[in-house]
Amino acid sequence: MHYYRYSTAEVSCCYKYLLFSYNIIFWLSGMVLLGIGLWAWSEKGILSDITKVTRLHGFDPVWLVLVVGVIMFTLGFAGCVGALRENICLLKFFCGAIVLIFFMELAVAVLAFLFQDWVRDRAKEFFENNIKAYRDDIDLQNLIDSLQKANHCCGAQGPDDWNLNEYFNCTGENLSREKCGVPFYNTLLTFFSLPILQQSVINTQCGYDVRVRLESKRGTVTYTRGCMAALEAWLPRNIYIVAGAFLVISILQIFGIYLARTLMSDIDAVKAGYRF
Repeated sequence: MHYYRYSTAEVSCCYKYLLFSYNIIFWLSGMVLLGIGLWAWSEKGILSDITKVTRLHGFDPVWLVLVVGVIMFTLGFAGCVGALRENICLLKFFCGAIVLIFFMELAVAVLAFLFQDWVRDRAKEFFENNIKAYRDDIDLQNLIDSLQKANHCCGAQGPDDWNLNEYFNCTGENLSREKCGVPFYNTLLTFFSLPILQQSVINTQCGYDVRVRLESKRGTVTYTRGCMAALEAWLPRNIYIVAGAFLVISILQIFGIYLARTLMSDIDAVKAGYRF
């Protein structure tokens, strides 16, 4: 008579499909971001001439979308397949990557707090470089416009930072109509109403010759506060929102790590049971 010993260990379906559901959201979100990034590049003609990527001297926001999309797609795919196929290698890759990202976020937050002056200088340099490349890329232009419009600011330190841009500088060699001006989203007169049409219209010429005025009178036409000062003032007012967002992201990451580790433990227990 033969006796068979069956293992009592089994993989929890609850953790398995919970981890799958957790990752399917990131996988699909990654696909959406990748699609948006590739569509934006196709609209700018970069996919037909990839050398255009190196011609932009400022920051191309599409890069951020693509990088985030690739990371989310890769981790989501590894987590989904690892959970469904009970693949230890994919689950370890997913878990290790989430742990690495978590500690990188934590390190960046701590270093940014400890070296605030260095971070401030790098942010100022970054903003000024993008002012120089303002007209080189439509996505960069929209990003700077949105940032200045939302924070009611102009330039990194002030409106005169737009001298860094070849279209807005006040040198005698500049023949641009935008000479000594600022982008129209930086002004207080961006929109004006037309009673006949019963709607507001964007005044694209309101930034012309703004910096020709005396500094004491610029405040009636354009924002005079720099965006660095505006962001520094914004952070203390919204510290609880920032801390809450960081906490939510951290909890989601820790939850994903917990699910992956629990599922790997179940798989190891089942494999150990079959060895006897």
